[in-house]
This record gives sequence, C-alpha cells and structure tokens, in this order.
Amino acid sequence: MSRSAARGIAGGVLLLLIWEVLARGLSLPAYTLPAVSDILGAVWTHRVPLFSAGWLTAAEALAGYAIGCVAGIGIAVLLVLLPPLRGGLLPVMMAINSVPVAAYSPLVLLWFGIGVASKVVMVALAVGFTIFLSALAGFDRVDRRSADLMRSFGAGHLAILWRLRLPAAMPLIAAGMRVSTVRSLIVAIVTEMLGAYGGLGWIIYQAVVQIDFVQVWSAIVVASALSLSFFGLVGAVERRVIFWK
Repeated sequence: MSRSAARGIAGGVLLLLIWEVLARGLSLPAYTLPAVSDILGAVWTHRVPLFSAGWLTAAEALAGYAIGCVAGIGIAVLLVLLPPLRGGLLPVMMAINSVPVAAYSPLVLLWFGIGVASKVVMVALAVGFTIFLSALAGFDRVDRRSADLMRSFGAGHLAILWRLRLPAAMPLIAAGMRVSTVRSLIVAIVTEMLGAYGGLGWIIYQAVVQIDFVQVWSAIVVASALSLSFFGLVGAVERRVIFWK
C-alpha cells in the first residue's frame, strides 16, 4: 500500500471516530446526525434490500455510462472529421449542456417511464456531455505542425485521428471518464428518487417519507462504496492503458 493511500485511510478512520464521538457525546438526534455505529448497524440489518437496490442502481449507472462514453467520443470524432458541422452543432450541444441534467428528469420519466430505461437515458445524457467536452478538448490540443507533417507524408483524416489525435486526447478523455463515474451514480440515484420501482434512490425516498434517517444514511453508505469502487476501477484501467501519460 502506498504512503498516500495509507494517509487517506487513516484520515477517513479519524473522521469516522470524530463523527461517532460527537454524535454520541452530544446525543444528536438521528435526523441531525446519526452515529456511525447506528448507520453501519442499519446497513447490516437491511443488507439484503440495500445490496439488491445497489446492484440495480449500479447496473443503471454502468449501462448509461457505457452509452454516454461511446456517444460522447463518437460525436467529438464526428466534429473533428467534419469541421463544417462544428459551427452548427457545437453551440446546440453547449446550450443543452448549460441546463442542469436533473431538469430533464421529468421529461425523460414521461417519455421512457419510471423503469430502468429512464435512468439509463439520464445517466447517458450526463456522462455523454462530459466525455464529449473532454474528448473534443483533447483532439484540439494536437500541434498543427504535427498534423501537417503527417499530411505531407500522405496521411488522411482517419490516419491522423487514429495515430495522432486519439493518443494525445486519451489523458483528457480518461479524466472525463473518471469524473463521470461519480456523476453517473449521482444522476441514477436522483432520477430514482423522482420515480422508480427500486434502487438506492427509491430506498432513500421511501426512508425520508417514513422519517427513517438512519436508513437514509445506510443507503448513502452503499452508494458511496459503489462510487469509490467504480472510480478506483476506472483509475486502475487508465493507469494500465494510458502508459504514456
């Protein structure tokens, strides 16, 4: 284990100990701040429904994440290969992206229902815009002199894209993919809170209605564990794939 990882774990443990001492020592009510031990106890007590809901939310987030990554990179590639489209399509993309993704939730729920499809669509929208902007910025960072040199040797647009632009863009694309891991789960949970048949967002909504704030925190703990695992997995793949970073 690296020294930075050990410091991070030690800091997290210290924070949880302070949290537990404050909650117990000040006798804070559950709706203000429940004790860590109570939250972990609720996670264990309700582990079956929580983990079942967690898998559903994770599946929605992963499906939307994959679709968003492919769509975002694909649109960025299209604008690079067809520059005339950039002037007309980019302002439209930016205008759509300027509106918070949650604002589209009622429409998406109306169009796709409150099942899994609406969550996947919402996650794909959120991730797609992030990856699109990262990929486009990465493609644009290529030195024009390098591209001109490749053209002088007879390279076409696709060859320049594959051999020059894509390797140069991969670090920014990977950064966008790492950021999007957290965003995908957040969007999935928020959309589930607005309408769903299951998932962590649905559990959080039901717990709030029942004034069970310890259950709310237990669902948040499971969501945090999923988010950290997803982030770590994408980071590990990035370190292996982008070896020239």
